[in-house]
Amino acid sequence: MGQAIPTMSEGRTMYTMRTITALIGATLLAISAPAILSLSTAQAETYVAGQLGVSLPSIGKGLSDVDLTGSFIPGSTTSDQALKSSIMYGGKIGHYFRAAPWFGLEAEIYRTTPHIKQQTVEFRGPNGPVGSAELAGVHMSVLTLAPLNLSFRYHKTRLQPYVAIGPGIFVAKIKDPALSSDNSQSSTKLGLNAQIGLRYYVTRHVTMFAEGKYNHVRFNFPETPPGSSFNLFGFNATYNMIHVAFGVSYHF
Repeated sequence: MGQAIPTMSEGRTMYTMRTITALIGATLLAISAPAILSLSTAQAETYVAGQLGVSLPSIGKGLSDVDLTGSFIPGSTTSDQALKSSIMYGGKIGHYFRAAPWFGLEAEIYRTTPHIKQQTVEFRGPNGPVGSAELAGVHMSVLTLAPLNLSFRYHKTRLQPYVAIGPGIFVAKIKDPALSSDNSQSSTKLGLNAQIGLRYYVTRHVTMFAEGKYNHVRFNFPETPPGSSFNLFGFNATYNMIHVAFGVSYHF
């Protein structure tokens, strides 16, 4: 039997179907190309950074919920103690993953010296207020080591907002400069370290960033026995601090 010859209308139909199929294929390719390209160009990022900023205790409340220890009657407290603003400085290192470029891990370390102000402090016993006294200022330093911040960013533009949160190891030291003895007291505690910021890619390898940080930890400054570091003023206090930092990162 001879092969059937398509009619003119059938030929137009077949041509139209092929044209539609080609257009659908081209459309799908155009839609998927950016996703394919982003997958092919997504790379793991490791970075190191330096940071410099200011600590703002007036926003973070300074030292609050102060409980007196040592030679004081159990249950004795004082009013909140105001801290001075201070320069903060430090560095960080981090890594964003190729499989999930919006997620990364970061470690950072920074130091600040928010000295306790000279101020009038109210003392309260278990049964209520017992009086107030003018206390001299005390030198204070806090070293923050955040070994594991979980970092989340929007990675599809050069200007990238991000947030990070993780545990912080806070090493604090206080010393009364009015005393000639080595009366320093120290406290090392685990607390919260969080940040929110913006990072801008100046080049593929160099970025600039600005961020706000929040610290929360409960310090315990024990009294020291008589001797070269004699100090009977022991206390526990909650440290809430806001920092504003700026820095430069190198990505590789």
